[in-house]
Amino acid sequence: MLLHHLNRLALGIALVCGAQAAHAAGFALIEQNASGLGNAYAGQAASAQDASTIFFNPAGMSYLPDRQVVLAGHLIKPQAEFSGSSTIGGGEGGDAGDLAFVPNAYFAARLTPDVVLGVGLNAPFGLKTEYDSTWAGRTQAIKSELKTINLNPSIAWKASESLSLGAGVSIQYAEATLTNASLAGLVTVDGDDYGWGFNLGAIWQVGQATRIGLAYRSEVDYTLEGTVTFSGVPALNGPVTADTTLPDSAALSLFHKVDERWDVLVDVTWTGWSDFDELRILRTSGALVGVTPENWDDSYRYSLGANYRFSDKLTLRGGVAYDETPVSDAFRTARIPDEDRTWIAFGAQYRLSDKSALDFGYAHLFVKDADIDKIENLVRLTGTYDASVDILSAQYTHSF
Repeated sequence: MLLHHLNRLALGIALVCGAQAAHAAGFALIEQNASGLGNAYAGQAASAQDASTIFFNPAGMSYLPDRQVVLAGHLIKPQAEFSGSSTIGGGEGGDAGDLAFVPNAYFAARLTPDVVLGVGLNAPFGLKTEYDSTWAGRTQAIKSELKTINLNPSIAWKASESLSLGAGVSIQYAEATLTNASLAGLVTVDGDDYGWGFNLGAIWQVGQATRIGLAYRSEVDYTLEGTVTFSGVPALNGPVTADTTLPDSAALSLFHKVDERWDVLVDVTWTGWSDFDELRILRTSGALVGVTPENWDDSYRYSLGANYRFSDKLTLRGGVAYDETPVSDAFRTARIPDEDRTWIAFGAQYRLSDKSALDFGYAHLFVKDADIDKIENLVRLTGTYDASVDILSAQYTHSF
């Protein structure tokens, strides 16, 4: 039973290192700028509005001024309240969502008229949830926290008047802490690893008013290394490892300038979560701890946005999105009570000068009620999650 418990805890490390919080579905953080939040991140692979295009589509750097820096920050507050019971009793856990701050920074500089270099620093995956220590599902999850850092050097090349191409390398670090209750006391798992991948992009300028963008981010492989500790039985403490793969994704975006006032933005993004079909946990001695099936599904995100230039200094933004969960009802866990979500977002940009601008955005995510019926360690947890997410973002952009 304790070995199975260790298996589930190590699984949690791999999940948070390979998944969502943004509150894009799964564990992926789409909050990579504040300028796109007001559009619910519609059209980000085509809009090329600032240096944050390094993350969404590096080809967009060819549309930027000679040098530009972007600094952004996001307050993300998920709310997840469980109502139900388990066979060991306990409370409902309170609000499992916890406030998180996610920063981004980007810099781009033109090397030649046709070549632009850039670098981004961001957090592509993240999670922070915590239940009351005596809640009904305490043997399955109490605290789950993930922090990731992604360094993304990139290059863009203007191949012709109508075609721009881009590429980048992703150098990632992830660390996670997970806790839950057991017969051997509080179980804590800490783990971390480095991984790397790449991203590619292209933008096709279709006339003066329309751009079509296509972007791809590769898988990132991790061999997670960490330790497990049991507060009541130290003899069970020891190192563990787990191989896992973060999913790849592809986005198709449209940006269209309707007239001098209005822009329309559209996006469809696919994420290859189906690669996450199982997790194999090993002790460093090579002994098998266990194999856990996950069977996640690929998912799609659809978004539509608009910009309205109210004046030379002020632009207003709005957007909606629908984000599919990769988690089926049969495989939902207390650590990842994920479900489909609908975005409503609005924002604004205020130009301080010809070279500087401030962006603000807010989004509310309506999350479909998530049912759970999970048996683990001879404990059955049944109930429903009432969830939502609020995101508030700000950004400073300066060209020079």
